[in-house]
Amino acid sequence: MVEDILEIAVVLGTGTTTGALFAVALSTLPALFAMPPDRYIYSLKLLGRNWDPTMPIIVLSSTIIAIVLAFLVPVSQARLLYGIGAALMIAVSIISHFANVPINKQMRKVDPENMPEDWEDPRPLWRVYHTSRTVCSFLALGVIGWAAVLG
Repeated sequence: MVEDILEIAVVLGTGTTTGALFAVALSTLPALFAMPPDRYIYSLKLLGRNWDPTMPIIVLSSTIIAIVLAFLVPVSQARLLYGIGAALMIAVSIISHFANVPINKQMRKVDPENMPEDWEDPRPLWRVYHTSRTVCSFLALGVIGWAAVLG
């Protein structure tokens, strides 16, 4: 019973993470790329307000649950898959924390009304990092879903 509840929770958490990252890649990023720099900075400040602490909580909770399931489920293949899924979710967290978030924090300091002349557009690099964490999240969802079916 506990395993079943944890399996549902980890699939929901990993699926929520993947869906949010996919939505950003599919819709938000193209819109931000189409904006002139001052509009981009203004919009980024509005868009980022509700991600913290919501997404870190979901990502880290899903990771912890996957780790617990890697030790709890009786099927050895499912244990391995939960471990791989947890590692992929750790990668999502590391990329977010050490790549995307620092760029976001730096951009939030910029005044859209007084754009610096030497401003360097971070959007292409941010997209590379975001794509990387989105791929990790999709892979995590796939292996965690597979583990849940086996478990």
